[in-house]
Amino acid sequence: MQITSRFTIAVHIITATDYFKDKETVTSSFLAGSVGVNPVVIRTVMSKLKDAGIIRSSRGRSGITLARELKDITFYDVYKAVDCLDETGLFHFHENPNMACPVGRNIHSAMDEKLRDIQNSMEEQMKQITLADIAGNLQEEIKKAG
Repeated sequence: MQITSRFTIAVHIITATDYFKDKETVTSSFLAGSVGVNPVVIRTVMSKLKDAGIIRSSRGRSGITLARELKDITFYDVYKAVDCLDETGLFHFHENPNMACPVGRNIHSAMDEKLRDIQNSMEEQMKQITLADIAGNLQEEIKKAG
């Protein structure tokens, strides 16, 4: 069980786009340098963010800009935009429990609701955290680092 790195890369892209908006032309190559990944990875994640209406991008001088205010973008928005999980959800159940075993035959139904509840709780928490929260934390960290 793991949310892919696309989530943290997307948050990095959004916060860097906001941080550098008046200082640099924010491009996929610029962001790749900040994130430390290949520009192709950045463009893939940016495409998903653009489709979700979180960023705008254009070739040339203007670079990447935010389509929404940071306070209006939640972790959940980013999580959904970059398809962090497949259709099975956060938890992937082992595929071949022994149906001849009473535990194997019933473990799935015994756990399904609990696992859905855990995922729903996580997603509800993600809806409470905005990218403005992260940008604020980032500013504090930058100030502490001097």
